[in-house]
Amino acid sequence: MMLVAGIDSSTQSCKVSVRDLATGVQLREGKASHPPETIVDPEAWWSALLLAVKRAGGLGDVAAISVSGQQHTPVFLDATGSVVCPSPLWNDLGSHASMVALNQELGRDEWIRRTGLPLTLSDTAPKVRWLRDQHPLDAKRTAAVAIVHDWITWRLMGHGGDGGDLDALVTDRSEASGTGYWSGDTGEYCMDLFEHAFGQSALLPRVLGPLDRAGVTGPGIPGIPAGLPLGVGSGDNAAAALALGLSQRETVLSIGTSGVVYTRSASPVHDFAGYVCSYADATGNHLPIVATLNAARNLDAGVALLGCDYDELSNLALQAEAGAEGLTLLPYFQGERTPDLPHARASLLEASLTNLTRANFARAVIEGTLASQVAMLDALRSMGLETERLLLIGGAAQSPAVRQILPQMVDFPVAIPVFDEYVTKGAAMQAGGALTGAFPTWAVAVEELPVQAQHPNILEQHAAAKASMGYPTMTTVSEAADAA
Repeated sequence: MMLVAGIDSSTQSCKVSVRDLATGVQLREGKASHPPETIVDPEAWWSALLLAVKRAGGLGDVAAISVSGQQHTPVFLDATGSVVCPSPLWNDLGSHASMVALNQELGRDEWIRRTGLPLTLSDTAPKVRWLRDQHPLDAKRTAAVAIVHDWITWRLMGHGGDGGDLDALVTDRSEASGTGYWSGDTGEYCMDLFEHAFGQSALLPRVLGPLDRAGVTGPGIPGIPAGLPLGVGSGDNAAAALALGLSQRETVLSIGTSGVVYTRSASPVHDFAGYVCSYADATGNHLPIVATLNAARNLDAGVALLGCDYDELSNLALQAEAGAEGLTLLPYFQGERTPDLPHARASLLEASLTNLTRANFARAVIEGTLASQVAMLDALRSMGLETERLLLIGGAAQSPAVRQILPQMVDFPVAIPVFDEYVTKGAAMQAGGALTGAFPTWAVAVEELPVQAQHPNILEQHAAAKASMGYPTMTTVSEAADAA
């Protein structure tokens, strides 16, 4: 049996998965937590990787390794290859002013035209601008800027710690596409955009192809033999899409802490309405992505208010009629990204003495959450990206109410892949590709959800609620995009 290992260095933890190359079955795994702060010393990620490797029983028997990880988060390196300073994570809010400045200086449409990204505080470009503005001495010492998975791959090659060869830094298209200074149209960095953001030049990792080897593991790494082929790696969503075997006209809807929708496209997109981010995938194609800030945590709010558990919330929701007798929740508890409402808060509309019941409120929570996610599908459709099958993943996918109500709101099949660690699985597939020259073919078991009678009143109700609050709908968004 030949084994490969996939590593996921995510925001919250590092996971190591050892799998059978022939079948993709996971044989063992190890995990280690990352610090909870949003500005982190990269050495913490390396220490967590070594601990996760140890907890996985070491990688002495594997034939290849590849790394995936959180996108956007930069690692700043000096001329010797040493870390200059702690890294601001993608979700650190300190780069908001930097994002505003970059959009004002060049215009938001210029970033979209050049990179396919409606620039947000999460992207790497505002993070490098933040370092330039807030820590200018650290910026002047910076000779290279890598992303987390790039840096970990480089460390696995034996660099870092006390320094290393900066020219050995490599990345993949998916990771480069999340920086805000790479073009999906040309496949090249936009160095003028990077230098505008950072105020100076710096070395950026060389972008490799999907099946290229990043190198081989270096000597002296605990639990990891020297000389193992290293896959190019990827960003986390690209790894998950690879593991799911996502094809064009299939769309993934992930309902976790945030909501994420992505699909595969043969070409990049440019959404001047500002919602669809044109990322690259791990196969040589593209992976347009839309995100909401509010998703599964809406269910947490419903459970807390009703004083019930998640099973009871689901049961209550299924006792109510579609549309909850007009009771409508716009679940913008944390503001929102799709639509762009950073200062909004959640609203409960059309409550009356007769419809404000526990069952209707539970239904309104589920419907409001799903309506926000379906709006992201509309954003993809506005880019000409149609969905013929929806793959539902994430924690909320386990809710019976979500499983029953979502098919009532969309006119295409919905399926739920069997639970797996899809990011580490995708990374392991890249390890297999580095070893054999082709990605392994690993089956993904899915549960097809029963077809439900359509209830268009749910989405109509939510569109009317947004209009009554003066919020943009996808119709007004499309009109704005056409005008641009």
